[in-house]
Amino acid sequence: MPVSFGTKLSKVFATQGQLCVGIDPHQSQLDSWGLPDSVAGLEQFANTVLEAAIGRVGVIKPQVSFFERHGSAGFAVLERLLEKANNAGLLTIMDIKRGDIGSTMDAYFDAWLGKSAPFICDAVTVSPYLGFDSLQPFFAAAVERGKGVIVLAATSNIEGAALQRAIVDESTVAAAVWSGLNRLNSVTGVPGSVGSFGAVIGATLKLKSFGLGSVLAEQPAIPTPILAPGFGAQGAKLDSISNLFGESAANVIASVSRSISDRGPQLVDEAIDQANRELQIGLAD
Repeated sequence: MPVSFGTKLSKVFATQGQLCVGIDPHQSQLDSWGLPDSVAGLEQFANTVLEAAIGRVGVIKPQVSFFERHGSAGFAVLERLLEKANNAGLLTIMDIKRGDIGSTMDAYFDAWLGKSAPFICDAVTVSPYLGFDSLQPFFAAAVERGKGVIVLAATSNIEGAALQRAIVDESTVAAAVWSGLNRLNSVTGVPGSVGSFGAVIGATLKLKSFGLGSVLAEQPAIPTPILAPGFGAQGAKLDSISNLFGESAANVIASVSRSISDRGPQLVDEAIDQANRELQIGLAD
């Protein structure tokens, strides 16, 4: 069996910290950098952020939609970017939010995590809202490949709250997703490492209202990692991570993107260094 994603992620946490740099080359970012909204501008932006991230963090998270909007040429940029990231030893979480059933989901796996996948990455984000159990074949294939899957649980967009806080069988939907991931990690995880199957939980949320306040305080033998967007531009502060996530703060992949790139191309490296310092302060509390 290959080395699990959870094992690789735990090694990154221990050696390079928990900060994750998002690469989100949307049009307004290209504009603010004085770049054309073109494939050339896309590639320059993405490579600049990647090069600043190398040696400063261990995880990056490209948002696929901003490459996809440029068509096949944009996907070619993404392929080259991921190859560079892999050669630099970075873990890559692809923010794709796929969610389907049967052969369609099999095809998504082949595209992103399969043995002959055109995109080199370590984990992907998926949606459980066709049923958490519909993802089981995807999870099983990921274990065989040593890949990770990060499942939407409690997202920071206000439109998601009604669904994610809904009560089903005396539990919120978000808490049910969390419980399902805990069970999965307990079976597939490696002792001494976090699990390979994580949850997306927004750093800007009041977790109690999603039914997650108490369950996040529990620390199973194989902890479920948390991918936490919302730091920086969305308002959550990295130096408050322990207050936000309690005992689970040690398992959080703290994602920042706009707060890094908003500083401009000449200051991306400085912005990452500052974010790392703030995160270390928060984890020390």
